[in-house]
Amino acid sequence: MLKNFIVIALRNLRRHSTYSLINISGLSIGIACSILILLWVNDETSFDKFIPKSEKLYQVWGSAEFDGQITSWRSVPLPTYDEMKIAHSNIANSAVTGWGGSRLMTVDETRIMQDGYFVSEEFLEMFEFSLIRGNASEVLDDPSSIVISESLAEILFKDSDPMGQIVKVDDKSLLKVTGIVEDVPDNSSFEFDYLIPWKHRESINPWVVRNKTNWGNNSFQIFVELTDASKEAEVNEGIHDILTEKGQNDVPRWFFLHPMEKWRLHSNFENGVAQGGMSDYVQLFTAIAMFILVIACINFMNLSTARSERRAKEVGIRKTLGSRRGQLIMQFYGESILISIISFAVAILLTLVALPSYNDLVGKQLFIDFSSSQFWVFSAVIIFATGILSGSYPSLYLSSFNPVKTLKGNIAVGKAGNTPRKVLVVLQFFFSILLIISTVVIFQQIEMAQKRELGYNQENLITLPSTDAISDNFEVINQALLRTGAVEAMTRSNSSITQVNSNNFLGWPGKPESQRVMFVTIATEYDYAKTMGVEMLYGRDFSREFATDSSSIIINKAALDLMGLEDPIGTQLDLWGSKMNLIGVIDNVLMGSPYEETRPTFMIKDPNWGGPVSIRLSATNDLQASLAKVQEVFEQYNPAYPFDYSFVDVAFQRKFTTINLTKKLASIFSILTIFITGLGLFGLAAFSAQQRIKEIGIRKVLGATVPSLMALVSKSFSALVIIAFVLATPVAWFMLNNYLERYPLRVEIAWWIFPLTGLIALVFALSIVSNQALRAAKTNPARSLRSE
Repeated sequence: MLKNFIVIALRNLRRHSTYSLINISGLSIGIACSILILLWVNDETSFDKFIPKSEKLYQVWGSAEFDGQITSWRSVPLPTYDEMKIAHSNIANSAVTGWGGSRLMTVDETRIMQDGYFVSEEFLEMFEFSLIRGNASEVLDDPSSIVISESLAEILFKDSDPMGQIVKVDDKSLLKVTGIVEDVPDNSSFEFDYLIPWKHRESINPWVVRNKTNWGNNSFQIFVELTDASKEAEVNEGIHDILTEKGQNDVPRWFFLHPMEKWRLHSNFENGVAQGGMSDYVQLFTAIAMFILVIACINFMNLSTARSERRAKEVGIRKTLGSRRGQLIMQFYGESILISIISFAVAILLTLVALPSYNDLVGKQLFIDFSSSQFWVFSAVIIFATGILSGSYPSLYLSSFNPVKTLKGNIAVGKAGNTPRKVLVVLQFFFSILLIISTVVIFQQIEMAQKRELGYNQENLITLPSTDAISDNFEVINQALLRTGAVEAMTRSNSSITQVNSNNFLGWPGKPESQRVMFVTIATEYDYAKTMGVEMLYGRDFSREFATDSSSIIINKAALDLMGLEDPIGTQLDLWGSKMNLIGVIDNVLMGSPYEETRPTFMIKDPNWGGPVSIRLSATNDLQASLAKVQEVFEQYNPAYPFDYSFVDVAFQRKFTTINLTKKLASIFSILTIFITGLGLFGLAAFSAQQRIKEIGIRKVLGATVPSLMALVSKSFSALVIIAFVLATPVAWFMLNNYLERYPLRVEIAWWIFPLTGLIALVFALSIVSNQALRAAKTNPARSLRSE
């Protein structure tokens, strides 16, 4: 019986090759798209899962309430590190980390800039990154040690044994290699090529030592390991009031634990509650994957039921010969699963072909692990789910035929299958219209953010990391650069102009006692406004002509609006218990998220904060020549380091990495969804036209014109698209409105998007259906009616 089913299934595929090709093409493309999307989803949801104790690891976060709103941040005071060790009996360990940034690693003639962290000695014991050499409990004990990645070890030491060898860091610190760690996977919250003991940071940075007992400086990343993850709520309660107990009671403040398993997907907090992050995109693309797969399955169901008349007599004969309905259902399910198996095999080939380009698009190294049991379980689920979903209606529908009526030719198969097919076509276009509208709105949201007024000039603006040599020779380098004629201005600040690194409170005359506002803080050098191309609205920038500028302050327009100062210049502002003289007001500068309002900001002149150097290149037609002159100066005064610069406009575009990816993927998969829908519509329209060929022949004999016949065939499909549009419009508006609510700055959903999308869908459908209708209308009636 099974052999007979398989033979018949293969025979049907071969006999109706066009419809089989449409079915297999639609399903294989749909499955391939779903696999590609789910590979990305799996990578996102697997972040940090390789760490053995990930379910027990947490980061200590702080929250505070300002003016009725709760703000949460991941940086906390340094004393939290020691306090956590005794704060609760269920805290097994704690660790502190600090971003080490890009540092120069030198061994003999090999020099390379690498990223990494300063970490306390507990770090590797808690996070258990795989060590190739060394003991996790010992490798970070010595302040003059360093742990390096496998890749960095190969670069620095080639084929020699790295253990015990000396690496010169930043051209001054001599650190001994005590451990080699496996290269960190891409799906890790920590990405590093070196780990340097926290004790070493204390020995080279007095600022860190000064903050060991300072509960007012939230600049450090603290992590804890719990003995039992189920005790999280109990530990949260135990550490909640530590900040208040330590004297930080100007506003309500508290600690809470953020579990490692949520770092990637739930990183955004709104009013003290986790409100998503990458989880929003994971849910979005999982839904798209399901949409595409369902649309591909609908194609199969539609074409199978449409061709049911061809198989009606087969069903009648089988029932007459004793076949039970259950056997027929199994036969049709078997045929559906067979098509799913073939489609899945084709989909795997399509996925393997597309993966290199797809990886470039998403910035990952995704692959299909054929050795994984999970892959084969997933394959079986996809094959059977697709086969059963696709074959459910055809199986139940075909097996219900009455054998007597079927063999007499009295069964109106086409009419009986019309309503379900119409519902499925509506459903296909419903999903397609939904995706098109969503893609258009996402495009508009991105465009709105990218076209925002920046408040500074990105053109010819570069940044490079500062070093001790640059700090020591800053003024000399500045003058040397100006003499080249290739540079207009140079400055340095505690953060680049594309990000916010520090926030502090500021007082002003007339400020309500209860009002607490966090200001973005920029600690800078001379010529900040000139270098960045920021407009001075009132007053002046910090200047070498004024020796008192170390006690002066500059604010932005958002801060001025907040303070309500009518004559701001000369106003005394309160900062850290001292009076600061307001000397200038700059225009608002977009440093943070492009989807948020510009925050109140103040600037002070304090080069001791460190930070990157920013350089405004002179306007030129030969940018490379200008860069060569700048490089020559830095090689003279900063010879140990490579000239490692970056353009600010490139850094700014990184803010759009995730949402640009969303835009590209949504666009690609929307097009593929429309293609799959069109593929099924083509087959359905061809069958519909063929089914009505005699009716068309009779109408043509009676004088019907070709346009009227085309309208006759196309009318029913047009109605289905219109129904789908009517249903999709309110759903799309509701979903997109909820999606946009996460952005403080958002586009308004334009009304014209909906009718335009509906019109596009209608024209697309008619272009496919009309082609088949035209062929049927032009058929010679003598041929279609010769058997009558």
